Amino acid sequence: MLHFTEEDVRRMLPMNEAIRCMREVFTALAKGEAQNQPRRRLALPTGSMLHSMAGSFGKYFGTKVYSTNPKHGAWFTFLLYDAETAKPLAEFEANYLGQIRTGAASGLAVDLLTHPLAGKVGIIGSGFQAQTQLAAVRAVREVRSVKVWSRSEEKRNQFAAANYAVATKYAEEAVADADIVITATSSKDPVLESGWVSGPVFIGAMGANHANRRELPSDLVRSAARIVVDSLEQARLEAGDLVLALDGREWNKVTELATVAQHGRTPGTGVTIFKSIGLGVEDVAVAASIYERYS
Repeated sequence: MLHFTEEDVRRMLPMNEAIRCMREVFTALAKGEAQNQPRRRLALPTGSMLHSMAGSFGKYFGTKVYSTNPKHGAWFTFLLYDAETAKPLAEFEANYLGQIRTGAASGLAVDLLTHPLAGKVGIIGSGFQAQTQLAAVRAVREVRSVKVWSRSEEKRNQFAAANYAVATKYAEEAVADADIVITATSSKDPVLESGWVSGPVFIGAMGANHANRRELPSDLVRSAARIVVDSLEQARLEAGDLVLALDGREWNKVTELATVAQHGRTPGTGVTIFKSIGLGVEDVAVAASIYERYS
């Protein structure tokens, strides 16, 4: 069985390839030619947690297992298998694998859901996920300006310097006049207010994947002209931005990215929300790409 390190993944998986993988796997999901298994979590009294998620796509299936502790960090491993024989093919150190595929899914959403000339980006959050979110937007759009805000002045300044962006003193400044807004934070409470944005604007919310955590306020979610998720089944379980805002009937307005990918680009005229959670089948797609390029 092959072993791929973090450095291998960084070297062998450029953003354009990751986005191509997302386009293929979401089209396959729409056709019933791929499967996704929602995340499962095992919580310990120590605060440690074991997470697992799986999927199948084409000639491959696999699972990602990762452990987290709020005081000590997170560790990610992905296992890739042959779909026909069930033979184990490769093991991946999967921190960056998850980071880039999350960005790539947002890049695909931006490409499908925004006007081709959209290019003013506002980011709330300045961690490692914000890096790949911006890289993905730059892969599909000609970005004209980037503004960023996060709670740490030092970190937002570092992010701005590394990414040709402007750090702002207030969150509202970062998203003012933006046509693409990204929230990539660890906050459990909303970091964006509905009065700060107006359509047409794309909001990619990817920081929260627990049912009791959210980055977007309820009034913004309810007023959105369009809401797209990577998986409706998984969103109902852990997309706190939606779970805390929508009642049973309001979920009817939520569309899966697979459906959008099948029909092609459809830019919105109002507020469009893409709620990204992260899927096991996304990991399968990018891991398979690396495996095939190596072998």
